[in-house]
Amino acid sequence: MNSNHRLPVFVPFAILGAVFFVACAEAEDFAGVRYLDNGVIKIGVDLDIGGAITYLSQADGGENLVNSHDWGRQIQMSFYSGPIPFMPRGKMPRHVWRHLGWNPIQSGDCFENQSEVIAFTKSATSLYVKCIPMQWPLDNEPGECTFETWISLEGKTAQVRSKLNNHREDKTQYAGRSQELPAVYTNGSYYRLFTYRGNAPYTGDTLHQVTKVWDTSQGVEVEGGPWDRWYATENWAALVNDENQGVGIWSPGTFSFSGGFAGVPGKGGPQDSPTGYISPLRREILDHNIEYSYDYVLIVGSLEEIRSHVVAHAKGEQLPHSVFSGDRQGWMLKDCEDTGWPVENEWRVRLSGKTSMLLGPNAFWDAAHMPTLYLRAAFDTGKDQAVVRFERFGKEGKERFGKVRFDIISDGKMHDYAIDLAASEAYRGHCVGLALLPLTDGGGNRSVAVEYISYLRGELAER
Repeated sequence: MNSNHRLPVFVPFAILGAVFFVACAEAEDFAGVRYLDNGVIKIGVDLDIGGAITYLSQADGGENLVNSHDWGRQIQMSFYSGPIPFMPRGKMPRHVWRHLGWNPIQSGDCFENQSEVIAFTKSATSLYVKCIPMQWPLDNEPGECTFETWISLEGKTAQVRSKLNNHREDKTQYAGRSQELPAVYTNGSYYRLFTYRGNAPYTGDTLHQVTKVWDTSQGVEVEGGPWDRWYATENWAALVNDENQGVGIWSPGTFSFSGGFAGVPGKGGPQDSPTGYISPLRREILDHNIEYSYDYVLIVGSLEEIRSHVVAHAKGEQLPHSVFSGDRQGWMLKDCEDTGWPVENEWRVRLSGKTSMLLGPNAFWDAAHMPTLYLRAAFDTGKDQAVVRFERFGKEGKERFGKVRFDIISDGKMHDYAIDLAASEAYRGHCVGLALLPLTDGGGNRSVAVEYISYLRGELAER
């Protein structure tokens, strides 16, 4: 598949034949399942379907955990953007999936056209694969992008980095959507889904079991769809069997998770329909030319081992700190738009009206540990005040909003602001997110440019 080697016309035939042989050997290498084994766990990527992870087990002959009933399963990359529905050149998506819009995935499409691997390397300690993904809802529609994956093993864990490289002709800035980072599907015996979603992370507090099951034998989806959603304050979840053995996924800094079980729980192998599902989710704007990376860790073992690994390696509480020197830092837009990716030195946003809002990523912090929020921004809004909104943590994650107004200088120049959040009686307990409301006068050509929003002040924030 990747044998487009250009040769000078003066290359001798014998050498040309040798090069041709090597090229064919390389092409043949882009097929089948390739494994990495460190003597503790074993992982495999299938080069026939974009290099998606189709095998994960303990190295001593353990059972494969990964479900591959169809090409929408596996452990794989999957991204979402507009338009909805996505109909390139008038091509119609399969009706049941039309609501997904632009949705390239690593394995292939729902019409059983597989993604193409265009690069693969393996060393004694790592795997690398690059593919052209397929648009899941469409018949044989390659994505205008490439996916890259790097995998290495460390003890009972697989350390994975994934990257999307977009090169879409459609340059529209579509609204941000939840991205599966990644999608993880397990076999039917790994049906018990555990996580932590309380307000005392990394203290050994009681785990929560997600019990939502869609019994597909009944033929009707459960109310609200097949999967549950929760706020994972330790950034992980795990699917285990009756002996509490299975796989966990830890996505540092990711708090929104989705998951559950479909089918009859407790039985089924890699090719069977019953499956468990977990996905860490982040809302992201995926520009036509974006290069977007994320990292996660797969942990094989007991539920106790999975959680212990996270607790031992997590950095603990991470206070809000966003410096806009290259990207949006996970921030979103409402009723406004920015100048696209990459973000260079400052995040410049064009404001559409009085309801414009800059929405921060999901987070989790103790309000007492950040009484003051520091902001460096240039406002051109026609107003002399702006608002910072914070969200409180509750039993179901986000609970309610609080607001703090602060004075600004609306001259289009950069100024430093210290916002006294603690002055609000509502700013107590744990918080899960921030938003900046510029409060325009509704006039045209209004904007705000932000260098940083942080618990740190001045030069410390810029580092």
